[in-house]
Amino acid sequence: MSSDPTDAALRRLAEALGQAALSHHHTLVTAESCTGGWIAKTLTDIAGSSAWFECGLVAYSYEAKQALLGVRPETLEHHGAVSRDAVLEMVSGALVHSGASLAVAVTGIAGPGGGTADKPVGTVWVAWKRRGGYPAAEVFHFEGDRDAVRRQTVAAALRGLGALIA
Repeated sequence: MSSDPTDAALRRLAEALGQAALSHHHTLVTAESCTGGWIAKTLTDIAGSSAWFECGLVAYSYEAKQALLGVRPETLEHHGAVSRDAVLEMVSGALVHSGASLAVAVTGIAGPGGGTADKPVGTVWVAWKRRGGYPAAEVFHFEGDRDAVRRQTVAAALRGLGALIA
């Protein structure tokens, strides 16, 4: 994505997602690390979101990922928190620990520090899952500062949820 989504653009994505969730009788759960609850905030900024938004889980530490989302210690030890394996366990855990029908999970390196040669700043994994279905995960390599990486992550998460409903 070449430009960072504005607050207005994120709001439009959230409104469209809310309408789609409501019309298809879905409820949503978020499992967030690098976005720190920004996806849940964007969704709950929409009046009436209680009809389709169930809960948001912010799990930043390894311990929280394990306790709140059921991420296995072996996954974190062998692959790290910013990995396909971790985000798939996060998205599945979000559904297990909620009554929602659709989930999104995000984990990444927003910066400015924390990046490595293998996982540079801007590396973000996003996963989506429908209850009873198989999860899908995608890695993104976003550009920009911490705010830009997080904004782009929120937009990607919302777009993916919308595609899951469609």
